[in-house]
Amino acid sequence: MHNQALQTLKSVFGYDAFRGHQSAIIERICNGDDALVLMPTGGGKSLCYQLPALLLDGLTVVVSPLIALMQDQVASLEELGVSAAALNSSLSHDEQREIADRLRRGDIKLLYLAPERLVQPRMLAFLQHLPIRLFAIDEAHCVSQWGHDFRPEYLQLGQLAELFPNVPRIALTATADKRTREEIIQRLHLQQAECFLSSFDRPNIFYRITPKNNPRKQLLDFLAQRKGDAGIVYCLSRKSVESTADFLSSKGIPALPYHAGLDNDIRARHQQRFLNEEGLIMVATIAFGMGIDKSNVRFVAHLDLPKSLEAYYQETGRAGRDGLPADAWMVYGLQDVLMLKQMLSNSEGDERHKRVEQHKLEAMLALCEETRCRRQALLAYFDEEMPQPCGHCDNCIDTIETWDATNAARQALSAIHRTGQRYGVGYLSDVLQGRENDRVRALGHQHLSVFGIGKALNDHQWRSLFRQLVARNLIDVDVEGFGGLRLSDTCRPLLRGETTLLLRRDLTPQTKAPRSASQASQLVRSDERQMWEALRTLRRQLAEEHSVPPYVIFPDSTLLEMLREQPEDLDDMAQISGVGARKLERYGAAFLRVLNQEQPSKPAAAPNSQDLRHELVTLARSGMTPEQISQQMQCSLKNVYSLMAQAISGGMLSLEDALDLPEDTLGSIQDAFLEGDGELPSVASIAEQFTPQIEEGILYCVRAALQAEFGDIS
Repeated sequence: MHNQALQTLKSVFGYDAFRGHQSAIIERICNGDDALVLMPTGGGKSLCYQLPALLLDGLTVVVSPLIALMQDQVASLEELGVSAAALNSSLSHDEQREIADRLRRGDIKLLYLAPERLVQPRMLAFLQHLPIRLFAIDEAHCVSQWGHDFRPEYLQLGQLAELFPNVPRIALTATADKRTREEIIQRLHLQQAECFLSSFDRPNIFYRITPKNNPRKQLLDFLAQRKGDAGIVYCLSRKSVESTADFLSSKGIPALPYHAGLDNDIRARHQQRFLNEEGLIMVATIAFGMGIDKSNVRFVAHLDLPKSLEAYYQETGRAGRDGLPADAWMVYGLQDVLMLKQMLSNSEGDERHKRVEQHKLEAMLALCEETRCRRQALLAYFDEEMPQPCGHCDNCIDTIETWDATNAARQALSAIHRTGQRYGVGYLSDVLQGRENDRVRALGHQHLSVFGIGKALNDHQWRSLFRQLVARNLIDVDVEGFGGLRLSDTCRPLLRGETTLLLRRDLTPQTKAPRSASQASQLVRSDERQMWEALRTLRRQLAEEHSVPPYVIFPDSTLLEMLREQPEDLDDMAQISGVGARKLERYGAAFLRVLNQEQPSKPAAAPNSQDLRHELVTLARSGMTPEQISQQMQCSLKNVYSLMAQAISGGMLSLEDALDLPEDTLGSIQDAFLEGDGELPSVASIAEQFTPQIEEGILYCVRAALQAEFGDIS
């Protein structure tokens, strides 16, 4: 069986060897036994059931929680030449009937179902008449009521053990602590299942966490090194999502918003564009993410603090699924803590649940203020030990300075106590620095013994200290008291002088943050850039022809290996990781032509018009104006309008996406073109009516739209 599995791995998926526990898991499943698989995002979970599905006679049923994920997986399998289908609400009755007929004929190897559909009595009855050889339950942590993605329908999947007693089941997840693992086993009746625990470590991800100080500028500085990369920016609130997406678009960076308050159609459209287009940034709440299988997300940025380390791990894990370098970047401040505590206070759930969530938030805060290796601390939370620092996080590569904050912390604690445990950081900082302003005088706090005792520290330093005291649970934020700080019981030894306190020293606002030492922003060397873009352009064209996301054709890791190995013929191409027999046959020759057409000795050619048009279309669809596109693409406004007209004429771009013209203005221009009979007049012949008030390029775009609408009559 092992040799057959290896052969299938190479011929279908294009890989030479299994990773980690994959081989053992596949062998167990093929022997008819159950398994619980915990593997980090990008670790190759899908292969653990997709390959057995090809080795076993009959049908494999995959339980998947999201339509988008089903569609993505089905598209990927079909590109590999594997017959797969998904039954979901997006299909018409005729399409569903056709899939049912194919299932009866045995024409489908993998069937994807949502749990809601699977547990319907009619569906279960239908499945009992099919030769099912395997059930795969993806995102199995959804069964746990302790998890952040709980789906009540998953609780009903335990009945599969009774209805299909001889069919093995494999449950898979990327995040599950010990409590969640136990719940998965119990609720899915996997008592006989072998548990395969892979390391939670994602060594290709570089972690950086830094205090908030003008977060939008910080985000722009981060993105400046990552032009053209796809990424996700997470925010806590819907309002922040909208404003951040607008802000990035105004700066010439293509960004789309995503949150639960948007219409379903808009969310679906934005998600589809994110999957299909390259270089887009999705600005989102936690509503976006589960089941996102885009392999070439190069970064995940957090503008606000996640509510738990589980959420942080899950969200950052959406970067670098292809195994190439990726960034997890975050800024956070005390206001984030207040907002999360308010959300926790207002949430439904008993006191026990709130205590658990409070503990999780404290663990998240601890990671932010950690002075040791971030990766060591993160893995320790998931009961995994890393003996040595990773050397691939900000704490490992930056010089982390600490200082003896014992005396300053006592001053801060005294100020909180003597002012009545009612005030926030700004006011306490004023009192400690001896600022006799109107508010201080009105409250009489200039007479307190703590007034002016903290002049040795500035506002930035006091903010840093208070933030770290909260993170260490020495003080707490009073949610009901409008964010005032109050003492915790744990601070008493420090107040009494029984303990000392070392804190990390933040960079001052005037100090430029160190540049990320991650490799994600330098993935492709400058001398490789032209060929890299040529390969990506071909991939994009093929993806559009086959109506699949580009990474389904080949992931970035495969393109990068092509770039570095420079295969000369199809035999060489077959050795590239990720190039299976089907893809070699379909695409091998096309990529060889691109690889062989450029020689290092040749001077670099300018990007061809097709590449530029595609970039322009992407930017225009993201809502950018022609002026913003001109700035982003570093070309003249005249050239932007010329490319727009070409894209409109070729059906790549609609006039509405290209231009935001008042209805009466657009009508006047259209009337001018349509006044005569027969051929559309030239732009030059009507330009005098509109210029200089209207750019001549706009006229070319409107003419191109009319030409496309009425056919080539000119």
